[in-house]
Amino acid sequence: MMGQNTGFFNPAGTKSLIVFVVLALAWIVGFASRLFAVIRFESIIHEFDPWFNYRSTAYMVKHGFYDFLNWFDERAWYPLGRIVGGTVYPGLMITSGSIHYVLSLLNIPTNIRDVCVFLAPLFSGLTAISTYLLTKELWSQGAGLFAACFIAIVPGYISRSVAGSYDNEGIAIFALMFTYYLWIKAVKTGSVFWATWCALVYFYMVSAWGGYVFIINLIPLHVFVLILMNRFSQRIYVAYNTFFIVGLICSMQIPFVGFQPVKTSEHMAAAGVFALLQAVALLKYLHTFLSKSEFKYFFFLTASHVNDERVFIILYAVSAVYFAGVMVRLMLTLTPCVCVLAAIAFSRLFELYLKEEQTTTNESETEDKNGRLYDKAGKIRRMRHEQPSSKEEGLGMNIRSIVVVAVLMMLMMFAVHCTWVTSNAYSSPSIVLASYRPDGGRNILDDFREAYYWLWQNTAEDATVMSWWDYGYQIAGMANRTTLVDNNTWNNSHIALVGKAMSSNETAAYEIMTNLNVDYVLVIFGGVIGYSGDDINKFLWMVRIAEGEHPNDIRESDYFTERGEFRVDSEGSPTLLNCLMYKLSYYRFGDLKFDYHTPAGFDRTRNAQIGNKDFDLTYLEEAYTSEHWLVRIYRVKKPDEFNRPRIPYNERKIKRRSSKSVSKKSSSKKKKGSIKHKPKVVKGQKPTK
Repeated sequence: MMGQNTGFFNPAGTKSLIVFVVLALAWIVGFASRLFAVIRFESIIHEFDPWFNYRSTAYMVKHGFYDFLNWFDERAWYPLGRIVGGTVYPGLMITSGSIHYVLSLLNIPTNIRDVCVFLAPLFSGLTAISTYLLTKELWSQGAGLFAACFIAIVPGYISRSVAGSYDNEGIAIFALMFTYYLWIKAVKTGSVFWATWCALVYFYMVSAWGGYVFIINLIPLHVFVLILMNRFSQRIYVAYNTFFIVGLICSMQIPFVGFQPVKTSEHMAAAGVFALLQAVALLKYLHTFLSKSEFKYFFFLTASHVNDERVFIILYAVSAVYFAGVMVRLMLTLTPCVCVLAAIAFSRLFELYLKEEQTTTNESETEDKNGRLYDKAGKIRRMRHEQPSSKEEGLGMNIRSIVVVAVLMMLMMFAVHCTWVTSNAYSSPSIVLASYRPDGGRNILDDFREAYYWLWQNTAEDATVMSWWDYGYQIAGMANRTTLVDNNTWNNSHIALVGKAMSSNETAAYEIMTNLNVDYVLVIFGGVIGYSGDDINKFLWMVRIAEGEHPNDIRESDYFTERGEFRVDSEGSPTLLNCLMYKLSYYRFGDLKFDYHTPAGFDRTRNAQIGNKDFDLTYLEEAYTSEHWLVRIYRVKKPDEFNRPRIPYNERKIKRRSSKSVSKKSSSKKKKGSIKHKPKVVKGQKPTK
């Protein structure tokens, strides 16, 4: 019976069960903590770029993958258009489309929008598992479990993976960590199998996110440092050669990447290390025929008690910290590394303070065998205190209990902090705003979707909408209308033309709008509710971009006061108070009075009373203003509506005679000139005509 009980309660099986339960809980907690936005509002796509990704995914699901690769979007960048298939990373769309296809095969009816909304929370669980696998290869299984729990709830990763955040980073971090795991596996085994899988996952990473450049520079850096540390081996040679060749060929199959891996500077480090590796391998081969002392000068950096995989995590940490300091958005690449290092620290801490004293030789040998890569100071300490007194043992237990409780409290506070940050900072979609009343209740401000729905229902299907580029993806995704510029920002001159129209007076702006066949103009105005992200606060960027392309027509200094201030009140610049953006934002706003404490036309965002209240629009008319005045839409009048013929643009230019033509028509120097009706002047008399 004892033997049966021992077989039933297999320690290895129990350990595997614990690992499975912890990883499953990490996946569930990570998925659930990203659903605050769905619970508070509804299943909706957030931000700006995710709307283009969703629209592209819906197009691919409807028309097929090959039509998606050849898709020319005539509704974007009118009248230029955009080639979509060759200007995007298609991995995100392919992933969502594949999941939708599998669900359809299983007769599970699912809207593609729901797949897009929940894709990032779903991949957060895969990221936790890949982080566990990487940390396990670097240190231990316990550290891997800590890392999985940390990455599941850490705010640095949640900020880009909440429900509705349908962006490339949602799946790219999983691909990043899984590529690193397979690379470490390939280095430790020297297997072509693992190196090939590493290259294939790297190919998926290339298709999903432009941050793949971080991988293709970190892995060569790892190999280069190992060579400097005199840790070159056949395993590294096989792993890197396989990864580089297969990864290079696969990455060039992405249309948006193309030949960049063999042409651009950010990929040259990988090629340089590949060439260096061949040279080192040749030297190692020659070393078999020559003495060892002849080759010492090739390797000038050596270290002891370090293995190949730990060198990798050190390089990962240093490079990620540097790039996160250069660009705060790259904090996303630093977050997994911090989770891995923190997991190693906590795992080692619990290993030291929860381990029972071992006195038997067999247990010591087993422990030494399992932890041969780690510090053996613990073994020496046990030998020195092999028979501690009862007083010392009690004191040691108390100290260990205090430390363990303190660490558990720290982890609990970390979990609470992550949940609070996720709930309050990263679960509010920018397209739906919320405010809180004094009694704690919430007010939902849904002006964006109201305005886009109005555009969809009340405008012609071929209508063209002019707005600043920030809202291009949302207009195309929700209103399904043609836009002049969007968030792709590939054509600076076209953006500058829109900025020039917004910065010019109404007459000059009308000439630009009629030339571009604009039907409606959309502006964002936050003066009523105090929304600081409106177009007036972005206006100087429109002026600067327009000045870069049209310096003779637009000058930034004209929009400041003589004291160099940007003001919207009566002391503001006349150029600003009469430009199109100012008029479209503040039209009829001068008659609006909020309370008895503020005058009519008081801008809550700028905390100022507007300077230009009494004006009318000549070439545009108000078509729609949302409930809280956050979105304002104006219709551009046609030339025949006010008996103004439309003049072609090339005929609007003023033809001036050149100086040469004037000189040719001038009279000859020999011929005297005459003045008609010259009065006759006689000295001493009045002139007579």
